Amino acid sequence: MSDQKKVRCLEDLDRGLVAVKTELGVFLSWRIAITEFEDAEYEIYRDDQLISKVDRSQNSNYLDKDGQVTSSYMIKTITSDGVFESAKVSVLEQGYFDIPLDKPADGMTPAGEYYTYSANDLSVGDVTGDGRYEIFVKWYPSNAKDNAHSGYTGNTYLDCYTLEGKKLWRIDLGVNIRSGAHYTQFLVYDFDGDGIAELICKTADGTIDGEGKVIGDQTKDYRNEKGFIHEGAEYLTLFDGATGRALDTIDYKPDRGLPGSWGDFEGNRIDRYLGGVAYLDGEKASAIVCRGYYTRAVIVAYDVIDKKLVERWCADSDQNIPELAGQGAHSLSVADVDQDGFDEIIYGSAVVDHDGSLLYSTGFGHGDALHVGDFDLDNPGLEIFMTHEVSPHEHGFELHDAKTGKVLFSIPSESEDIGRGVAADIDPRFKGAQLWGYAPDGGNRVDGTESFYTCKGEPIDGPVLPANFVIWWDGDLGREILDHEFDPNIEAGVGTITKWNWETQQADLLLRADGTLSNNGTKGNPNLQADLFGDWREEVIWRLEDSSALRVFTTTEISEHRLYTLMHDSQYRVAIAWQNVAYNQPPHPSFYIGFDEASMDIPVPPVKLIRKK
Repeated sequence: MSDQKKVRCLEDLDRGLVAVKTELGVFLSWRIAITEFEDAEYEIYRDDQLISKVDRSQNSNYLDKDGQVTSSYMIKTITSDGVFESAKVSVLEQGYFDIPLDKPADGMTPAGEYYTYSANDLSVGDVTGDGRYEIFVKWYPSNAKDNAHSGYTGNTYLDCYTLEGKKLWRIDLGVNIRSGAHYTQFLVYDFDGDGIAELICKTADGTIDGEGKVIGDQTKDYRNEKGFIHEGAEYLTLFDGATGRALDTIDYKPDRGLPGSWGDFEGNRIDRYLGGVAYLDGEKASAIVCRGYYTRAVIVAYDVIDKKLVERWCADSDQNIPELAGQGAHSLSVADVDQDGFDEIIYGSAVVDHDGSLLYSTGFGHGDALHVGDFDLDNPGLEIFMTHEVSPHEHGFELHDAKTGKVLFSIPSESEDIGRGVAADIDPRFKGAQLWGYAPDGGNRVDGTESFYTCKGEPIDGPVLPANFVIWWDGDLGREILDHEFDPNIEAGVGTITKWNWETQQADLLLRADGTLSNNGTKGNPNLQADLFGDWREEVIWRLEDSSALRVFTTTEISEHRLYTLMHDSQYRVAIAWQNVAYNQPPHPSFYIGFDEASMDIPVPPVKLIRKK
């Protein structure tokens, strides 16, 4: 098969060692690279003294019962290629640390309305070449708007910070980029394979890059009396990740076209943007830049060559793929659904092949929630779980084969769009993943009686569970529920992680992140969820209440299950890049991880790990 010939370029990450003081001692966790997964052994050193060894069958975590908060730790990795020492780390006093932020100043709109800022969606990339991630922050003004709502917004800013909180640069997108969930989809990735991440996003006249250079004409202000932007230049810019400097700026494709071209005349559907990262040639990453999904839909793929944006292909429902029209979701996903070694774009109910042609369309239309992973262990390959907004709908809540579009099960919706939905293995009583969802008001509206199902469509007794994010957090292979305690008075909530207890039919609280707040209203999104360091379990980041810092939480639970870092599974890694897009969705790897351990087949494909030397 062709996937055996393709070697994907991924980040050569450092050991990612973390040490946390707990009641039982010092918990240690470190990263296993995919290239060492099958043969690496480890030695653990406390204060330069060997204290334990970890063999090739054990997971990369350890509890040092004699460790102290004043101790320092180091890991030696022993492979057939040699012995490698990690950097020494000190001990965290609790299971989190803060990254200080430089919060933008408050502002005032032309209508005389004050606004302030909060830290919103994040992304990560290595911009210093040391194998550690830097944090990219999108700053959200308090008057950010959905496309359907009129009104001025403050400027959107993009910052880059080290994990210690050093600000490397700030980009001001300017007055001609409206602020809201659907406007700024920012893509952070090493697109050209040089070991340094780049940033790609939509810009306009008056955007100021990380070195202070203005893009276009800074004197232009295209906002109308309702705060919408229906005219003026639209650009796509490639920024250097290390400096924020604009490397290349081109016209945004597609342009606005004639009034009404996207389904309305109010500036709503014309400004529905999506974005993603995909390995279209099987080796290097391409940027996916999109516009529209309710009616016309356009997907453009770009490569970064010699620090320039070079178009690879364009899929346009008005030009070459009419079946794409009306099928998009409020997010997208990327996966090698046909297992040919190249990624496809899951554009809601349609799947676009790696060459820009249509693989298939279910024709089920638009929806809010979209998940791609190995959810049904009896069905070969990947599955796509999607909820649909149009109601009544024969397939309001459905699971289909990712390669062919064949429906595996579906539940009709009768009177409400199914605005929430998630897929994950949280219950060991049932094979594969479970799927659940509900209407935006939280009602149990899928078929009037049930909202919690096996991957075969069989109902499971139990309450309506939160259906925003799921996370691998504790020591087992099942996922936990990542949510918030929502306060409607502030349109945010304190971050939480709970575990579904199938015996009591309740969600048990594992973590309440006091002092933090969630993002994006009732969706309750964290700023970011990703496997940032430590073993394969995921970290979660929420903003502090005043956005003076980001709080990064990591698990302190021992796990016996050995996996390589999820960031070396390319489907999971590109999911971290598109997590910030529109209605944020949680990442899923290309293979099953769950309670059915006997069914786990952990792939170890050939990859090329790149770090700037």
